[in-house]
Amino acid sequence: MYDGEKMPHSVVFLGTSAFAVPSLKALSTNEQFDVKLVITQPDRPVGRKQILTATPVKIAALELDLKVEQPEKFNSQFSILNSQFPRPDFLVVISYGQILSPEVLQWPTIAAVNVHASLLPLLRGASPIQHAILEGMNETGVTIQRMAKELDAGPILSQRILALDPRETFETLHQKLATLGAKLLTETLHSTLHEQAQNHAKATFCKKLKTEDGVIDPAMMTAPRIDRMVRALGSEPGVRWKEAKILSTSLTESIESFPLPCSEDSMLFVTKIQPTGGKPMSGKAYALGHNVVSS
Repeated sequence: MYDGEKMPHSVVFLGTSAFAVPSLKALSTNEQFDVKLVITQPDRPVGRKQILTATPVKIAALELDLKVEQPEKFNSQFSILNSQFPRPDFLVVISYGQILSPEVLQWPTIAAVNVHASLLPLLRGASPIQHAILEGMNETGVTIQRMAKELDAGPILSQRILALDPRETFETLHQKLATLGAKLLTETLHSTLHEQAQNHAKATFCKKLKTEDGVIDPAMMTAPRIDRMVRALGSEPGVRWKEAKILSTSLTESIESFPLPCSEDSMLFVTKIQPTGGKPMSGKAYALGHNVVSS
């Protein structure tokens, strides 16, 4: 524990996506910690023009004037980094995108820890934020876990519960959990670590989402189910119906929506939609231009 007289805890931070950025900022701006190195994925081509783009974590790390390394395969290059940097007190891994070897997990002198966006053992895997919405959960949260060889199966160091708003979207829930995770991470690492084994019998799992996971069939799906899909998957990988991408929906009618009949006599109201190759438009404008008949 840092008491103002001891040296701050040294940290090597591994992260890639925007979810990891609040935690990196929280650690690097807290005098109790000293972020010695940031490891993130290499720059990748993004978008139709395939523009080489830095990860959100790299952008944040450079703004914070932190040293950054971008190994293509961290495990195979670990021995080089290990020879260049002293063992850190903590290895903090958040949304990094590579499986780490047991040797890497044993590198820190205190612990290798991870911030996971669910109340483990629920929703282990790559898409816990989306699945909390898809499954209609009333609450989710964040877990700080000591990392183990098996994915998201390490002992729990701390957890914090978050209630979901009725109209929660991936974007709103992502921001809430990222902020909550950053706060809980610094609190946890500043305290004496107490471990609690996960109940593996209660574990649930969520896969990495693909484009086909966002294809809807109103004849086979209820309006509430599709509405949850749009709120969870609307930005990525997207929700597709016929030759269009549905951007927002509601279960109540509005002046800018068009009704879409669904299974079990339920009705979905499409409020914003984007035709393939076109620009986003209101549901009403789309219905008028595409002769949509709601019957």
